[in-house]
Amino acid sequence: MESKNVQNKKISVFALAMLNIVAVVSLRGLPAEAEYGLSSIFYYIFAAIVFLVPVSLVAAELATGWSEKGGIFRWVGEAFGPKLAFLAVFLLWIEVTVWFPTVLTFGAVSLAYIGPDQPWDQTLSENKFFILAVVLVIYWFATFVGLKGTEAFSKVAKWGGVVGTIVPGIVLIVLGFAYLAAGNVSQIPLALSDLIPDFSNFNNVVLAASIFLFYAGMEMNAIHVKDVENPGKQYPIAIAISSIGTVAIFVLGTLAIAFIVPQKDISLTQGLLVAYKDMFVWAGIGWASPIIAICLAFGVLAGVVSWVAGPSSALLVVAKGGYLPRFWQETNSNGMATNIMLVQAVIVTFLSVTFVVLPSVQATYQILSQLTVILYLIMYLLMFATAIYLRYSQPNRPRIYKIPGGNLGMWIVAGLGFIGSLVAFIFSFIPPAQISIGSPTIFVTILVVLTLIFVSIPFIIFRIRKPHWKDPKINDFAPFTWEIENTHPGVVNDSDTHTHHLQHNNEAK
Repeated sequence: MESKNVQNKKISVFALAMLNIVAVVSLRGLPAEAEYGLSSIFYYIFAAIVFLVPVSLVAAELATGWSEKGGIFRWVGEAFGPKLAFLAVFLLWIEVTVWFPTVLTFGAVSLAYIGPDQPWDQTLSENKFFILAVVLVIYWFATFVGLKGTEAFSKVAKWGGVVGTIVPGIVLIVLGFAYLAAGNVSQIPLALSDLIPDFSNFNNVVLAASIFLFYAGMEMNAIHVKDVENPGKQYPIAIAISSIGTVAIFVLGTLAIAFIVPQKDISLTQGLLVAYKDMFVWAGIGWASPIIAICLAFGVLAGVVSWVAGPSSALLVVAKGGYLPRFWQETNSNGMATNIMLVQAVIVTFLSVTFVVLPSVQATYQILSQLTVILYLIMYLLMFATAIYLRYSQPNRPRIYKIPGGNLGMWIVAGLGFIGSLVAFIFSFIPPAQISIGSPTIFVTILVVLTLIFVSIPFIIFRIRKPHWKDPKINDFAPFTWEIENTHPGVVNDSDTHTHHLQHNNEAK
């Protein structure tokens, strides 16, 4: 009886909002936007309206309408079939793989700044071989922790979110605005006219496209929409609170850096640590710099541990559905995707070596960051298109949460997200002028080639798949609705309510 009460326990609106904020907020990208000064506020709010909110609402409808195993694979597969579904889940896994070297670069720079001599720390943070060594050591350690199972990495993730993000974020905002309130001269102009970006400078829009990645990940908590008391009313409130909170943290943190660090001295990898150091020196607590650097590095480790396990587990579910060879279906005694995680580690190692090849750490950081955005946005484009299509192909499918306004409401919300993602996708191929990247032609060529390679891989795997990849002993992957009806994905069907019950009956068997 007690366990039943626990299962029926509902999550509060505020708790759900906090879950979303912790899942999305990261401090490492703030220096990139600090270059824009007050105009960064416009970019943050714009990206929230055309991306953060649509992702949250669309993912909630998909998660509550199609809650069977598979996540993004299940959703896209219901609309467009397993080929594009496999592309979506593969891109989720590979974009995280590409993201690891960028976030770990930030962790390496944080560790470089634990010394007492700032000039020496800065020199160390620019050393490619130091960065490479730290990236690989932390990542392989994170993989080791991830392989230990859910209990092990969940503890690291829980404390890492508090110690590595929440506390440093509060310190950054409080000290940054205290510095300004004390009468110090701001490093950026504070005129109201500076709130509007200079749209005549195309390069501003290019680098600002990276804000979309700041807001990525909100779909991960969409499944919790079922746990609120009244999803139709309370979930939008939770999204409003989390969206405002997320934007506020990003805006205030970015401005705190911009107040103190001169625009010409802002570095994508070092800017945050330099800002902390300058703040602490001003406040007379310079000794705190190594402490905050360790906190940030721990936060990076915690984030990496969580993301090592999450997408790999999603790919494992799809693999066991017969879409990847048996090699990819191997698990250890803790139920973790052993081979998937090890292959991921090898790819991360290969990508990290590019730090030694490209002209500077910042150039490598930027190219991998933009590649991450490109791959993730392809997945989001599929997700938005899926939500619209399923409103017509499965209109009667029960959804605990449904975007209000009928099909028009869905077109507005998902359409806005699709257009915003498409624009950001196109801009992500253009090299930003603010960063020394060597040859722009080589920069763009690398992006295009890597994108084509990563998009082609799932199509090739899907084409050569074999019947024996499906283990007959594993029967926990529910069939798609169109498989039960013996139709083709994408066929419009106005009587799919009965199918919904058939699907659940099939799962029960």
